[in-house]
Amino acid sequence: MTVSLDLNTRPTRAASAARAPASDMQPMIGLTRGEMAEALVAAGLVPERQAKMRAQQLWHWLYVRGVSDFADMFNISKDLRAELAKHFSIARPEIVEEQISSDGTRKWLFRFPPRGAGRPVEIETVYIPEEGRGTLCISSQVGCTLTCSFCHTGTQKLVRNLTAEEILAQLMTARDRLGDFPDRDTPAGAIVPAEGRKVSNIVMMGMGEPLYNFEAVKKALLIASDGDGLALSKRRITLSTSGVVPEITRTGEEIGVMLAISLHATNDDLRDLLVPINKKYPLKDLIEACRNYPGLSNARRITFEYVMLKDVNDSLDDARALVKLLRGIPAKINLIPFNPWPGTNYQCSDWETIEKFADYINNAGYASPIRTPRGRDILAACGQLKSESERLKKSERLALEAMMIAGHGE
Repeated sequence: MTVSLDLNTRPTRAASAARAPASDMQPMIGLTRGEMAEALVAAGLVPERQAKMRAQQLWHWLYVRGVSDFADMFNISKDLRAELAKHFSIARPEIVEEQISSDGTRKWLFRFPPRGAGRPVEIETVYIPEEGRGTLCISSQVGCTLTCSFCHTGTQKLVRNLTAEEILAQLMTARDRLGDFPDRDTPAGAIVPAEGRKVSNIVMMGMGEPLYNFEAVKKALLIASDGDGLALSKRRITLSTSGVVPEITRTGEEIGVMLAISLHATNDDLRDLLVPINKKYPLKDLIEACRNYPGLSNARRITFEYVMLKDVNDSLDDARALVKLLRGIPAKINLIPFNPWPGTNYQCSDWETIEKFADYINNAGYASPIRTPRGRDILAACGQLKSESERLKKSERLALEAMMIAGHGE
């Protein structure tokens, strides 16, 4: 059973804070400490000699305590809090809809205010609870330019890149909704322990191609991994790319997070069809960039994602070719059962075929887990995200559920 929550009837801390900020205010979330200090001085709110200290105070309130209202920063004077509220925004995005899958997966539809002369935009973010960890799947763009033929997101045209603020806001709002920030009554020095976090991992695998928005993604992930703030380990952050080869080395050198490659084929002819960016950056160049990824080792393997498409890329010959292609690269190969969406011409490989494929990969010495489909009933699974500005009608949702039941025995 799918649950959709009416946020207007649930007065929670996150919901009450999820009001779109005024478009003429400068966002404070997403600024570095140095930028924050400069902004305070430029606004005439603090003298230069105090700027660094004030920026550190604000950083703590934003990223450790998770406040979304300057009024809650009780160790800052009331007058300064009032002035901060006039010049800067720290509000969360509007939560248009929150859906909870039968398996506990949550999907949020967030609406961000206009930027410049633009319009409000909507994106989707997914939280996947698992035993021992919780993973947040974050979007980097509104829509996508890549048009991967098996991906629902690829059917939505690119509207614009998300800012560092908007990328971080997905993480911070999810932590609000899940109760993952310290309570108001928690002592000021307390930080949520890593083992107790509901969001322990983040993956840049939502809407868009992260490496086509490199600077904003870099800035957001460096803030997310800052040890004095949100404090997520870089080994618990994974960036997935369809193969923007020139930015792969930069990702390792400048961000230092785990890398995932959206692969899906072992030859250029098929990958040109499934992942059209391959025409620009063919497999030879992509695999070479992976071999040279900074920090690559058996302890820091690259994850290769491989969606299982019936009678397209799922034969044992394909498995043999995959092992040959990746030989010598410390790697994990995630096999992803195809997740259906309205209008697709692809089908998911039979389960027996997927298991035989996985057995061959495992016997060749690679870890090859089969990803358990999560959140299919709310279109939250891999390849299914598409902003609700192109919302499915109820009849389409029911048709999708019937298709999954008939085709996958679920």
